[in-house]
Amino acid sequence: MNDRPELFRGNRIFLSCIYWAFVLYVFVPLFLMIMMGFKDSKFIGFPIRSWTLDWYTGVFADAEVLSTFGYSIAIAVLSTLISVMVGTWIAVLLEGRKFLGRTAIFGMTVLPALVPGIISAIAFRIYARYLGIEPGMGAIVWAHAVHNVPFVVLVVMARLSTLPKSQIEAARDLGADPLVTFIRITLPYLVPAILGASIFCLLLSFDDFVRSFFLGGYEPTLPVLIFAKLRSGMSPEINAIATVALILTAAVGIWAERFTRRMNKES
Repeated sequence: MNDRPELFRGNRIFLSCIYWAFVLYVFVPLFLMIMMGFKDSKFIGFPIRSWTLDWYTGVFADAEVLSTFGYSIAIAVLSTLISVMVGTWIAVLLEGRKFLGRTAIFGMTVLPALVPGIISAIAFRIYARYLGIEPGMGAIVWAHAVHNVPFVVLVVMARLSTLPKSQIEAARDLGADPLVTFIRITLPYLVPAILGASIFCLLLSFDDFVRSFFLGGYEPTLPVLIFAKLRSGMSPEINAIATVALILTAAVGIWAERFTRRMNKES
């Protein structure tokens, strides 16, 4: 009996070590990347003999980089809006209903999330050519939206499964039709899930490289621009661009997490 507290304490120490090793594994490279953006030299490496903000100020002074940021954000927003609308509609259609072909529809819905990125990008490229869709913003938005729909469906279906059926039944007993019931009862309940799925899809689209590379036109997205700059070698400029993108996505993620938590408490 006296060995159990010692065993529990040993397991807790072991798990703590694993946790902090994982934290170091994730955050040390990010910290080094941010530091290299302050190096007063065109070459990446230690030691850092002098520091400068020129690389970061250059990011905000470079019209090409700013245009690429705006282009990537526009693609992410448009693809997220499409994927959220389509994914929510499919989730409402599938959750809590039994009909012929439901399993097949669900399987085809989640399939884009399971296909490897390079295979998906090649398939989209061939299909876009078959449909006559020119490479560019429209093709990228289409590919990103199709890839993001499964994540919206899974998140919204999980939230729908916890919706009290009594609320829907009460609304129908009071004479509300299915559309009014959805707008007044179901949709407000789904807001936290929809917001969470939207942020996830937004970040996925903003960070997507393979589909953007295969379906892009002459104007690159941010990951494609960074890849193009990498061909001439690593430089603090790339670190500065990546750091700005990291801060932007982290700020959006933190805000969404806090907002979603507050919405869940209110509901």
